[in-house]
Amino acid sequence: MITLIICGAPGCGKGTQSYLIKNKYNLTHLSTGDLLRGEIANNTDLGKTANEYISQGQLVPDDMIITILANKIDSLNFAETNGIILDGFPRTLPQAEALEKLLREMGHQTDVLLDLVVEEEELINRLLLRGQTSGRCDDNLETIKKRLTVYHTQTEPVSEFYKKLGKYTQINGMGGVDEIFARISKAIDSKQ
Repeated sequence: MITLIICGAPGCGKGTQSYLIKNKYNLTHLSTGDLLRGEIANNTDLGKTANEYISQGQLVPDDMIITILANKIDSLNFAETNGIILDGFPRTLPQAEALEKLLREMGHQTDVLLDLVVEEEELINRLLLRGQTSGRCDDNLETIKKRLTVYHTQTEPVSEFYKKLGKYTQINGMGGVDEIFARISKAIDSKQ
């Protein structure tokens, strides 16, 4: 089983690239953002709580995310997939540590963390453009700036954690979708 993590600042292209990776390598795409948006759309208690954090540009508490993800991984049929790609998780050091513990308990491990690096001005432009078409409440300039601050303070340390484990690969996230995907494919292929 392959376990990939794709990370980067909001707007770096994680969702777009995850879709391409999922199809090329026959992986199950697990997006905590999608899982949370599903809870919000279904108006569950978890969704209501999560929405309070998300609408303020804050991260949802670690224990809530870990529980959602563990339940989802537990429900997967690994006979039908080559593994998983995690998109938007882990976002904090405790989440990274919990993920590694969870995978070890399941007899698996993370193969690589792919860090899509994009210039901040480009991130803001991409998110504002997405906000015009997606209807996402968190794609406005004020919330984007908060999300980027949260990313730099809480999520960037996750990269250091995976560097220490020898599982970190930086990917230049500037350019066209296909160009970026070619860089990602080369990195994944070198890990197999």
